[in-house]
Amino acid sequence: MTTWMWIFIMAIIAQRLGELYIARKNEKWMKSVGGVEKGEKHYKLFVFLHCCFFASVITEASLNTHTYIQPNYFLLLLFLLLQIGRVWCIHTLGRFWNTKIIVLPRVTVIKKGPYRYVKHPNYIIVAAELFLIPLLLGAQLTAVIFPFLHILLLKVRIPREEKALTRAT
Repeated sequence: MTTWMWIFIMAIIAQRLGELYIARKNEKWMKSVGGVEKGEKHYKLFVFLHCCFFASVITEASLNTHTYIQPNYFLLLLFLLLQIGRVWCIHTLGRFWNTKIIVLPRVTVIKKGPYRYVKHPNYIIVAAELFLIPLLLGAQLTAVIFPFLHILLLKVRIPREEKALTRAT
């Protein structure tokens, strides 16, 4: 992998770690005011999937030594637009944003920002990232496999999240 590729992937990993810090802080607050966590069993699968994703993209990009990968500026622009969407999601939900399903009884579901247009915009953003990041790094196999696995996990996650939100609000 080239220097720009390492910088790119490390920046994404740093961003994800920062998001986990925010999520943990929000989780502590939500639980302190009566929040209840749901779907703990499948959450571990998301963590495993994302760890495997980074290992896969780094491995595949590192093994792809036969060509020098130049940054694809169109894909990079799409990725940056996704990051704006990600920040919009996190900002809109504020203290309610989390990587886990944590619900507060009698709190209405937020339907502003991107949630005014789509029920689960962050899941769409993540699926797109799982496709774009590997493509930017020349890891085509990873770009095919991981969005597919993410969608399979969402088939479990979204119904559980909807059920939890419907019961709590």
